[in-house]
Amino acid sequence: MKRKFLAVLLSALMTAAVFGGCGANSQAQSSGTAAASSNTEQTSSGSTSQKKLKIGVTVQSLSNQVWSGACSRMKELAEAAGNTLTYVSCDDTSSKQIEQIENYISSGCDVIMVNPSDPNAIETVCKQARDAGIKVMCWDNKMTNTDINWIIDNEKLGYMIGEQAAKFINEKFTDGKCEVAVLDYPQTQILLERENGILKALKAKAPNASVVAQQPAIDATGGLDAMETILQAHPNVKVVCCIGGGGAVGANEALKAANKIADNVGIFAADATNEELAAMLAGEANRMSVMITGTPKTIGETVYKMLVKLGNGEKFESQNVYREIFPITADNAKQYYTGK
Repeated sequence: MKRKFLAVLLSALMTAAVFGGCGANSQAQSSGTAAASSNTEQTSSGSTSQKKLKIGVTVQSLSNQVWSGACSRMKELAEAAGNTLTYVSCDDTSSKQIEQIENYISSGCDVIMVNPSDPNAIETVCKQARDAGIKVMCWDNKMTNTDINWIIDNEKLGYMIGEQAAKFINEKFTDGKCEVAVLDYPQTQILLERENGILKALKAKAPNASVVAQQPAIDATGGLDAMETILQAHPNVKVVCCIGGGGAVGANEALKAANKIADNVGIFAADATNEELAAMLAGEANRMSVMITGTPKTIGETVYKMLVKLGNGEKFESQNVYREIFPITADNAKQYYTGK
């Protein structure tokens, strides 16, 4: 009887051990599943594809084809991804740009991009944005209160413009003697740096050329007006160096209207807008323009990726991200021209 009781007790203990083991395994499995579920939720919440961003952009002017084209492309990409992107022009007015940035802060933007009228004037309001947890990107200037600055070595770019113009002068004119006009925009620091680069290159590479006129021009209307004024005072100007594509387009129109398009007349600029490229391909006065990053569409796509990266908390190797620059002439304009 005693032996029978011990056998029953032993059997019961073995059964309890088996079920106890299963319970432990089940509990471990359950914990593992919960952990996996938790990890999945964390991965999901950290996914860049699921985070919807609110982005605010303010640029100097939307009359500039590069800025307007890039902003339009950014908005298309944002809407396609379910993000929100608003862009406005400050009309080259710092007080207006400060107000625009303040509006973006109060509306709860995740990222703000500024193309400054005056970078010093907006440092404080950009700091306010960052203090509020908003990421800030600057397009064109080295600013302090930003997460990244997307910039150009503007003196180097200007030097490239002047160097290409000097090459043309030395090929077309005996002893390199030629009258040159410069369409500048000293009101903006980065464009003043570009102008300085142009003048340095002309002095070094075409020392016998004479810069007889300098007029500000930031867009096509300004370029047209400036070039008409220059031609009245200096009808023998053959070469025009411009800090941007807007002025170059206007200068070309003025030269056409004055019937001065000739083999020894040339405009050298930056931006490589569709209008400049069309003039190159048509054999007009535009001879070379420095392309920065790419077409407005490419620029918009590049900027948008950077804004999304910022909005999702990703890091950049440096605060200052330099842009690629390269010359476009009639020889390679066709591959970048997107007009009809």
